[in-house]
Amino acid sequence: MRTTTTRRIALSGLAAVATAALIGFGTTAANAATTDASGGGWIRVGHLSADTKSVDVKLSALSGGAAVFELDDVAYGQVSPYTDLAAGTYVVSMVPAGSPDSTKPVISTNVTITAGEAATVAAYGPNKDLQTKVFEDDLTGPTEGAARIRLIQASTDVKSVDVSTSTGMPIAKGATTGTATDYASVPAGPWDLKLTGGKQAAEASVNLAPGTVSTLFVLDNAAGGVTLMPVLDSSAAGNAPEGPVETGGGGLAKDSSALQSVFDDLDAKLVRLVQEIGTAAS
Repeated sequence: MRTTTTRRIALSGLAAVATAALIGFGTTAANAATTDASGGGWIRVGHLSADTKSVDVKLSALSGGAAVFELDDVAYGQVSPYTDLAAGTYVVSMVPAGSPDSTKPVISTNVTITAGEAATVAAYGPNKDLQTKVFEDDLTGPTEGAARIRLIQASTDVKSVDVSTSTGMPIAKGATTGTATDYASVPAGPWDLKLTGGKQAAEASVNLAPGTVSTLFVLDNAAGGVTLMPVLDSSAAGNAPEGPVETGGGGLAKDSSALQSVFDDLDAKLVRLVQEIGTAAS
Protein backbone atom coordinates (compact mmCIF):
# COMPACT_ATOMS: atom_id res chain seq x y z
CA MET A 1 0.00 0.00 0.00
CA ARG A 2 1.54 3.31 -1.07
CA THR A 3 1.47 6.21 1.39
CA THR A 4 1.37 9.89 0.48
CA THR A 5 0.08 13.09 2.03
CA THR A 6 -3.13 12.58 0.11
CA ARG A 7 -5.86 10.93 2.18
CA ARG A 8 -5.89 7.25 1.22
CA ILE A 9 -8.48 4.67 2.21
CA ALA A 10 -7.43 1.07 2.88
CA LEU A 11 -9.70 -1.59 1.40
CA SER A 12 -10.53 -5.16 2.21
CA GLY A 13 -13.22 -7.18 0.55
CA LEU A 14 -14.53 -9.95 -1.63
CA ALA A 15 -11.28 -11.11 -3.26
CA ALA A 16 -9.71 -12.27 0.00
CA VAL A 17 -12.66 -14.46 0.91
CA ALA A 18 -13.95 -15.69 -2.42
CA THR A 19 -14.38 -19.25 -1.18
CA ALA A 20 -15.72 -18.32 2.24
CA ALA A 21 -18.02 -15.60 3.55
CA LEU A 22 -18.50 -12.51 1.41
CA ILE A 23 -17.45 -9.32 3.13
CA GLY A 24 -18.75 -5.79 2.63
CA PHE A 25 -17.26 -2.66 4.14
CA GLY A 26 -18.58 0.75 5.08
CA THR A 27 -17.34 3.38 7.53
CA THR A 28 -17.52 7.10 8.05
CA ALA A 29 -16.16 9.62 10.50
CA ALA A 30 -19.54 11.29 10.95
CA ASN A 31 -23.23 10.54 11.17
CA ALA A 32 -24.06 10.37 7.47
CA ALA A 33 -27.82 10.55 7.97
CA THR A 34 -28.25 13.21 10.63
CA THR A 35 -25.01 15.16 11.16
CA ASP A 36 -23.93 17.94 8.84
CA ALA A 37 -21.55 19.97 10.97
CA SER A 38 -19.12 20.56 8.13
CA GLY A 39 -21.73 21.28 5.48
CA GLY A 40 -20.51 18.31 3.48
CA GLY A 41 -21.67 14.90 2.34
CA TRP A 42 -20.31 11.39 1.97
CA ILE A 43 -19.13 9.20 -0.88
CA ARG A 44 -17.87 5.65 -1.40
CA VAL A 45 -16.64 3.78 -4.47
CA GLY A 46 -17.33 0.23 -5.67
CA HIS A 47 -15.48 -1.90 -8.24
CA LEU A 48 -18.26 -4.02 -9.79
CA SER A 49 -16.78 -4.95 -13.20
CA ALA A 50 -15.99 -8.67 -13.19
CA ASP A 51 -13.43 -8.71 -16.02
CA THR A 52 -11.67 -5.47 -15.07
CA LYS A 53 -8.44 -5.94 -13.11
CA SER A 54 -7.66 -4.04 -9.94
CA VAL A 55 -7.68 -0.25 -10.25
CA ASP A 56 -6.40 2.80 -8.44
CA VAL A 57 -9.10 5.38 -7.83
CA LYS A 58 -8.60 9.12 -7.49
CA LEU A 59 -11.13 11.77 -6.59
CA SER A 60 -10.34 15.42 -7.22
CA ALA A 61 -12.26 18.68 -7.44
CA LEU A 62 -13.78 19.45 -10.83
CA SER A 63 -11.93 22.77 -10.72
CA GLY A 64 -8.62 20.88 -10.58
CA GLY A 65 -5.84 20.67 -8.03
CA ALA A 66 -4.52 17.82 -5.93
CA ALA A 67 -6.51 14.67 -5.31
CA VAL A 68 -8.87 14.80 -2.35
CA PHE A 69 -8.45 11.09 -1.65
CA GLU A 70 -7.14 8.00 -3.40
CA LEU A 71 -7.85 4.27 -3.24
CA ASP A 72 -5.09 1.80 -4.09
CA ASP A 73 -5.47 -1.60 -5.74
CA VAL A 74 -9.26 -1.82 -5.64
CA ALA A 75 -10.27 -5.32 -6.73
CA TYR A 76 -13.54 -6.64 -8.12
CA GLY A 77 -16.22 -6.84 -5.46
CA GLN A 78 -14.72 -4.23 -3.15
CA VAL A 79 -16.71 -1.30 -1.83
CA SER A 80 -14.77 1.43 -0.03
CA PRO A 81 -15.70 3.04 3.28
CA TYR A 82 -17.59 6.30 3.11
CA THR A 83 -15.42 9.39 3.22
CA ASP A 84 -16.69 12.86 4.08
CA LEU A 85 -16.22 15.66 1.56
CA ALA A 86 -17.22 19.29 1.25
CA ALA A 87 -20.27 19.84 -0.91
CA GLY A 88 -19.38 20.37 -4.56
CA THR A 89 -18.64 18.60 -7.83
CA TYR A 90 -15.75 16.16 -8.09
CA VAL A 91 -14.14 13.93 -10.72
CA VAL A 92 -13.75 10.22 -9.93
CA SER A 93 -11.17 8.52 -12.18
CA MET A 94 -9.77 5.00 -12.38
CA VAL A 95 -6.50 3.67 -13.79
CA PRO A 96 -4.97 0.16 -13.75
CA ALA A 97 -3.50 -0.53 -10.30
CA GLY A 98 0.08 0.66 -9.93
CA SER A 99 -0.01 2.96 -12.97
CA PRO A 100 2.03 6.19 -13.07
CA ASP A 101 0.19 9.40 -12.21
CA SER A 102 0.32 10.43 -15.87
CA THR A 103 -1.73 7.40 -17.01
CA LYS A 104 -4.94 8.18 -18.87
CA PRO A 105 -7.98 6.98 -16.86
CA VAL A 106 -9.78 3.90 -18.14
CA ILE A 107 -12.95 5.66 -17.01
CA SER A 108 -13.97 8.81 -15.18
CA THR A 109 -17.18 10.47 -14.13
CA ASN A 110 -18.38 13.60 -12.35
CA VAL A 111 -20.20 13.31 -9.03
CA THR A 112 -21.89 16.09 -7.10
CA ILE A 113 -21.70 15.88 -3.32
CA THR A 114 -24.75 17.38 -1.64
CA ALA A 115 -24.62 18.57 1.97
CA GLY A 116 -25.96 15.96 4.37
CA GLU A 117 -26.34 13.25 1.71
CA ALA A 118 -24.41 10.09 0.80
CA ALA A 119 -23.66 8.49 -2.57
CA THR A 120 -22.08 5.36 -4.05
CA VAL A 121 -20.06 5.62 -7.27
CA ALA A 122 -19.87 2.23 -9.01
CA ALA A 123 -17.93 1.02 -12.03
CA TYR A 124 -19.70 -1.90 -13.66
CA GLY A 125 -20.19 -3.76 -16.92
CA PRO A 126 -17.69 -5.60 -19.15
CA ASN A 127 -14.26 -4.01 -19.47
CA LYS A 128 -14.79 -3.25 -23.17
CA ASP A 129 -17.90 -1.26 -22.27
CA LEU A 130 -17.06 -0.08 -18.74
CA GLN A 131 -19.63 2.27 -17.25
CA THR A 132 -20.07 4.30 -14.09
CA LYS A 133 -23.18 5.10 -12.14
CA VAL A 134 -23.81 7.33 -9.14
CA PHE A 135 -26.38 5.94 -6.70
CA GLU A 136 -28.00 8.05 -4.01
CA ASP A 137 -27.77 6.36 -0.60
CA ASP A 138 -30.67 7.13 1.73
CA LEU A 139 -29.30 6.36 5.19
CA THR A 140 -32.44 7.46 7.03
CA GLY A 141 -33.10 5.03 9.86
CA PRO A 142 -36.13 2.71 9.70
CA THR A 143 -38.94 2.47 12.22
CA GLU A 144 -38.31 0.82 15.58
CA GLY A 145 -37.52 -2.89 15.31
CA ALA A 146 -37.05 -2.75 11.54
CA ALA A 147 -34.20 -2.56 9.04
CA ARG A 148 -34.02 -1.14 5.50
CA ILE A 149 -32.46 -2.91 2.54
CA ARG A 150 -32.12 -2.32 -1.20
CA LEU A 151 -30.42 -3.95 -4.16
CA ILE A 152 -27.87 -2.70 -6.70
CA GLN A 153 -27.82 -4.94 -9.79
CA ALA A 154 -24.31 -5.12 -11.25
CA SER A 155 -24.36 -8.53 -12.96
CA THR A 156 -23.74 -8.51 -16.70
CA ASP A 157 -24.47 -12.23 -17.09
CA VAL A 158 -28.04 -11.84 -15.85
CA LYS A 159 -29.87 -8.80 -17.16
CA SER A 160 -32.78 -8.91 -14.69
CA VAL A 161 -33.15 -10.46 -11.24
CA ASP A 162 -35.74 -10.98 -8.53
CA VAL A 163 -34.77 -11.20 -4.86
CA SER A 164 -37.05 -12.26 -2.03
CA THR A 165 -36.80 -13.63 1.48
CA SER A 166 -37.34 -17.32 2.16
CA THR A 167 -40.80 -16.36 3.41
CA GLY A 168 -41.67 -14.80 0.06
CA MET A 169 -41.28 -11.12 1.01
CA PRO A 170 -40.06 -9.28 -2.12
CA ILE A 171 -36.85 -7.22 -1.90
CA ALA A 172 -36.43 -6.60 -5.66
CA LYS A 173 -38.41 -7.54 -8.73
CA GLY A 174 -37.17 -7.19 -12.29
CA ALA A 175 -34.03 -5.29 -11.24
CA THR A 176 -31.97 -4.65 -14.37
CA THR A 177 -28.21 -4.21 -14.72
CA GLY A 178 -26.98 -0.81 -13.58
CA THR A 179 -30.00 0.04 -11.45
CA ALA A 180 -30.79 0.31 -7.77
CA THR A 181 -34.11 -0.53 -6.18
CA ASP A 182 -35.91 1.52 -3.59
CA TYR A 183 -35.22 0.63 0.02
CA ALA A 184 -37.57 -1.97 1.49
CA SER A 185 -38.40 -2.02 5.19
CA VAL A 186 -38.24 -5.48 6.80
CA PRO A 187 -38.38 -6.72 10.39
CA ALA A 188 -34.91 -6.85 11.93
CA GLY A 189 -33.31 -10.26 12.40
CA PRO A 190 -31.78 -13.11 10.39
CA TRP A 191 -33.03 -13.59 6.84
CA ASP A 192 -32.35 -16.11 4.10
CA LEU A 193 -32.46 -14.39 0.71
CA LYS A 194 -33.06 -16.01 -2.65
CA LEU A 195 -32.12 -14.57 -6.05
CA THR A 196 -33.48 -15.77 -9.37
CA GLY A 197 -32.77 -14.48 -12.87
CA GLY A 198 -32.95 -16.38 -16.12
CA LYS A 199 -31.34 -19.76 -15.40
CA GLN A 200 -29.34 -18.39 -12.47
CA ALA A 201 -30.07 -18.64 -8.75
CA ALA A 202 -28.20 -17.62 -5.62
CA GLU A 203 -28.75 -17.45 -1.89
CA ALA A 204 -27.36 -15.37 0.96
CA SER A 205 -27.92 -15.20 4.70
CA VAL A 206 -27.93 -11.85 6.47
CA ASN A 207 -28.64 -10.71 9.99
CA LEU A 208 -30.20 -7.27 9.85
CA ALA A 209 -29.79 -5.50 13.18
CA PRO A 210 -32.52 -3.07 14.26
CA GLY A 211 -32.05 0.40 12.79
CA THR A 212 -29.60 -0.64 10.08
CA VAL A 213 -29.58 0.23 6.38
CA SER A 214 -27.95 -2.21 3.93
CA THR A 215 -27.32 -2.73 0.22
CA LEU A 216 -27.30 -6.06 -1.62
CA PHE A 217 -24.91 -6.04 -4.59
CA VAL A 218 -25.59 -8.58 -7.34
CA LEU A 219 -22.24 -9.66 -8.83
CA ASP A 220 -20.98 -12.22 -11.33
CA ASN A 221 -18.75 -14.97 -9.94
CA ALA A 222 -15.89 -17.02 -11.36
CA ALA A 223 -18.12 -20.08 -11.78
CA GLY A 224 -20.32 -18.30 -14.29
CA GLY A 225 -23.10 -17.71 -11.79
CA VAL A 226 -24.22 -14.78 -9.69
CA THR A 227 -23.55 -13.81 -6.09
CA LEU A 228 -25.38 -11.67 -3.55
CA MET A 229 -22.96 -9.48 -1.59
CA PRO A 230 -24.57 -7.68 1.37
CA VAL A 231 -22.91 -4.46 2.57
CA LEU A 232 -23.85 -2.52 5.69
CA ASP A 233 -24.48 1.11 4.72
CA SER A 234 -25.50 2.47 8.10
CA SER A 235 -25.70 1.12 11.62
CA ALA A 236 -28.39 2.05 14.15
CA ALA A 237 -30.07 5.46 14.20
CA GLY A 238 -28.58 6.70 10.95
CA ASN A 239 -24.94 6.15 11.89
CA ALA A 240 -22.60 4.67 9.33
CA PRO A 241 -20.77 1.58 10.65
CA GLU A 242 -17.51 2.06 12.53
CA GLY A 243 -15.58 -0.77 10.88
CA PRO A 244 -15.68 -3.77 8.55
CA VAL A 245 -18.82 -5.85 8.81
CA GLU A 246 -18.90 -9.52 7.83
CA THR A 247 -22.04 -10.57 5.94
CA GLY A 248 -23.46 -13.01 3.43
CA GLY A 249 -22.23 -16.28 1.95
CA GLY A 250 -23.83 -18.27 4.74
CA GLY A 251 -22.35 -15.99 7.42
CA LEU A 252 -24.23 -13.51 9.57
CA ALA A 253 -23.64 -9.78 9.87
CA LYS A 254 -21.67 -8.60 12.87
CA ASP A 255 -22.99 -5.41 14.45
CA SER A 256 -20.40 -2.66 14.73
CA SER A 257 -21.15 -2.28 18.46
CA ALA A 258 -19.98 -5.85 19.00
CA LEU A 259 -16.74 -5.10 17.17
CA GLN A 260 -16.25 -1.99 19.27
CA SER A 261 -16.69 -3.97 22.49
CA VAL A 262 -13.91 -6.32 21.36
CA PHE A 263 -11.59 -3.38 20.72
CA ASP A 264 -12.48 -1.83 24.10
CA ASP A 265 -11.68 -5.12 25.86
CA LEU A 266 -8.30 -5.34 24.09
CA ASP A 267 -7.51 -1.75 25.07
CA ALA A 268 -8.33 -2.48 28.72
CA LYS A 269 -6.11 -5.58 28.73
CA LEU A 270 -3.24 -3.61 27.16
CA VAL A 271 -3.52 -0.91 29.83
CA ARG A 272 -3.42 -3.53 32.61
CA LEU A 273 -0.38 -5.20 31.01
CA VAL A 274 1.51 -1.90 30.83
CA GLN A 275 0.67 -1.19 34.47
CA GLU A 276 1.90 -4.65 35.54
CA ILE A 277 5.16 -4.19 33.63
CA GLY A 278 5.67 -0.80 35.26
CA THR A 279 5.05 -2.23 38.74
CA ALA A 280 7.46 -5.12 38.16
CA ALA A 281 10.16 -2.76 36.91
CA SER A 282 9.91 -0.57 39.99
